[in-house]
Amino acid sequence: MLKTQHLDSPTSKRGRGPRLKTMFSRSRRNLARWFTLSMGSVLVVFAGVVYYLEAREQFQVFDQGLYQKSKAIAAGVKYEHLRKHRQGGLENFPQLSNHTLPLDSDLTHIRWYSPSGRLVRFVGTFPQAQLSTSPGFQTIKPASNPRGATSPAVWLRQLTLPIRQGDVLVGYLQVAAPLTPLHSTLDQLRLLLTLSLPISLGVIGLTGWFLGGLAMRPIRQAYEQLQQFTADASHELRAPLAAVLSNAQVGLLTPVGDGLQQRQRLENIVEIAKSMASLVNSLLFLARHEGLLVPEALKDVDLVHLLRELAESQIELIAAQNLKFASQLPAQPLVLHADPELLRQAILNLLSNACKYTLPGGKVQLRLFTQSRYAVIQVEDSGIGIPAADLPHVFGRFYRVDVARSRSTGGFGLGLAIAQQIVQVHGGRITAKSVLGQGSTFQIELPL
Repeated sequence: MLKTQHLDSPTSKRGRGPRLKTMFSRSRRNLARWFTLSMGSVLVVFAGVVYYLEAREQFQVFDQGLYQKSKAIAAGVKYEHLRKHRQGGLENFPQLSNHTLPLDSDLTHIRWYSPSGRLVRFVGTFPQAQLSTSPGFQTIKPASNPRGATSPAVWLRQLTLPIRQGDVLVGYLQVAAPLTPLHSTLDQLRLLLTLSLPISLGVIGLTGWFLGGLAMRPIRQAYEQLQQFTADASHELRAPLAAVLSNAQVGLLTPVGDGLQQRQRLENIVEIAKSMASLVNSLLFLARHEGLLVPEALKDVDLVHLLRELAESQIELIAAQNLKFASQLPAQPLVLHADPELLRQAILNLLSNACKYTLPGGKVQLRLFTQSRYAVIQVEDSGIGIPAADLPHVFGRFYRVDVARSRSTGGFGLGLAIAQQIVQVHGGRITAKSVLGQGSTFQIELPL
């Protein structure tokens, strides 16, 4: 009994769609996830840098303001020192004349120390009797609040400034201001960054999902075409292989003396093998000729001469099929850069397709003319035409339009696909127009 292997069962075809959708959805999620993580990391680092630079600038502005106020107070100290002619005689110095700060002052304390570091006068909080800090800026951490206090402790920025009169050290001036305004500004910046980061990450995630879909779309289309191409190729190869196996098995069962049947079986095997060889050659052609041709493969081709030779070689073959053939070619040469053998094969495929779908007594025409900066080749027939629903798919691989209505059932549905690929590798395009029952026109446009 003859057994055949079904490469694509209905169950496998039904299951392939959900698996394919799941695979590409998972890939899309992974792309979106990694895009979000990478861009989110960059965004977090950028936000940290922005916060650091802004905080440093705010501290510099704050320190500059505190230093300017200290310099103004120090100028008054020097004036009092010169007027009294004695060190530390600052009883009438306005800022230190009493133990209260002005209402409009944003300082927490002003302290004056002698050159030896002993406290002389102060305004504000009570200090230590001896200077314990080195000159310059210090940030003073808040002490713990008294029990029952509700307001948060205030951080201070303090500046200790040595005061000199010429080369003589007059004393040390120490001033401090609360960091509350600076902290308020930085708190607002932190709040803004904290709220904007999740929103930005969400936008990045949605963008990654969208871009992942765009990136996966051509890959998915190519994968689906490959899957469909593999399924179609396996289907087309399965039928001739089954026929070869069937003829071989029947031949083995035929009595040895019956040479006529043996010969018929062998002839069938030869014809099927030729058909399979043609299919394999077509598949190899489609696999090899991808992308544009390299410049080294292009030659200066006189398209008029090429088509004239092609028309002369096909007149008798087309007439043998009881069809009329006419060609309309310009008198002047038309030269372009192309591969002549590939162009010849593409046009032969169009002529073969036209003859296949034209009934006896019909007409096939070959035309060549120029339009703008393109050379236009037309193959027109008066055949059965192509339904509007099938017209967008006629260049698909293994696609055949109602084979039962054509004059011949031969072929694998690769002729137009090969013609399209040849035109595309030359940087051109091929289109088809048809009216059902009146005929079809295939047009090739090649750049000059």
